[in-house]
Amino acid sequence: MAEEQKPIPRRRFLDLALCGGLAAIAAGFFYPLCRFILPPKGRGASQNTQVAAKKGELAPNSSKIFPMGSSAGILIRTSQGEYRAFTATCTHLACTVQYRPDVGQIWCACHDGLYDLMGRNIAGPPPRPLEQYRVDLQGNDIVVSKRTA
Repeated sequence: MAEEQKPIPRRRFLDLALCGGLAAIAAGFFYPLCRFILPPKGRGASQNTQVAAKKGELAPNSSKIFPMGSSAGILIRTSQGEYRAFTATCTHLACTVQYRPDVGQIWCACHDGLYDLMGRNIAGPPPRPLEQYRVDLQGNDIVVSKRTA
């Protein structure tokens, strides 16, 4: 003889729904918090060399943002075809900079700061130049490294 299943009482259903909702909210809060506190593996602050792009990936007068250790870098191919690399962090308030091909300058959108293609601050509030990286062509890779003193 088969046993009949009793329906779940309304109160038990509401308890389960409430606990499930609270668990989802807690996970939504603690997951980003843990991601913020715990550093990602494989990209440490001590990383001094990075493959930023492949040859032919960047057209003349264009740029690419790439990871460099725990921050970001910007690789620029000038209209003459030269490669230049800098930290992509503005020296004013640490916003990410971008290359503006229309004016041939590096621009920080946060407070309208401008840098030339040597990384020197030329307008706006940035107090210091951008840190410039060394660019080497190794086979088919464009390798960027931090300069050592």
